[in-house]
Amino acid sequence: MLRDSKIFVAGHRGLVGSAILRRLRSEGHEQIITSTRADLDLRDQAQVRAFFREVRPEFIFLAAAKVGGILANSRYPADFIRDNLLIQTNVIDAAYGNGCKKLLFLGSSCIYPKHAPQPIKEEYLLTGPLETSNHAYAVAKIAGIEMVKSYRRQYGWSGVCLQPTNLYGPGDNFDLQSSHVLPALMCKLHEGKVSGADQVTVWGSGMPRREFLHADDLAEAALFAMNHYDDDEILNVGVGTECTIRELAELLSRTVGYRGDLHFDTTKPDGTPRKLLDVSRINAAGWRARISLEEGVRSTYAWYLENVAKPAAP
Repeated sequence: MLRDSKIFVAGHRGLVGSAILRRLRSEGHEQIITSTRADLDLRDQAQVRAFFREVRPEFIFLAAAKVGGILANSRYPADFIRDNLLIQTNVIDAAYGNGCKKLLFLGSSCIYPKHAPQPIKEEYLLTGPLETSNHAYAVAKIAGIEMVKSYRRQYGWSGVCLQPTNLYGPGDNFDLQSSHVLPALMCKLHEGKVSGADQVTVWGSGMPRREFLHADDLAEAALFAMNHYDDDEILNVGVGTECTIRELAELLSRTVGYRGDLHFDTTKPDGTPRKLLDVSRINAAGWRARISLEEGVRSTYAWYLENVAKPAAP
């Protein structure tokens, strides 16, 4: 990408899209194209085709997607598979049909088999049953990866796919009904601190292990892949280290300043037992995560306090 290349960031208001937008601006890119859902519904094929015919972006970061945690995925599977299939199908096809030079598609570590060997290598995709709580979302994302690969095989078109691990950072979703584990716990612990609650409930046993990647690190990886990677194989993006949900909750408690007890509700689902990505392929290509979990949690909580948290009652 050159500084005057026309670059479309789909989903620029979300956690990932906003981080990519910040990174592009910091590197001096001058023609960044964005559009809100009110102006362009990516689920609408006619709107998407008209937009691409008019704008004709050269590079596309497809960060738009319907995402959520265990609760949202369990309650709204039809929404997750429908919206994601529509968004990615419309954007990928219109991008190819209107001369886009390269598209970057984002999968997710949660679409690997539930009991994949650890750490998870890229070749483990589609080698076993998926986690049931996010089955619909996973099927949609796998279809997107296969679509990008198929357009490369049939048309020689340049599309690349990244598999990020669990993400967090500024711009995250802190709605307890639809958020992922880290922002949900941060919000619950902050509210527990403000209300003086003696106890905060954490879903599950606290034993599952997770890897967490700051959105700004993913944005850096996305630009790295767009500029330096052009291959059929997907690329894992993570930090290469993990912690238990209990350890995460304890770190968040210290960061937030919550001094009550943590209650682990074992009647609630744990999800996949362990999910650590093998990041040797992208590390060998020249990229490595830089932001530690402690540093990232501190900066995310500072953003949360400034942009999301409700002020304490007088």
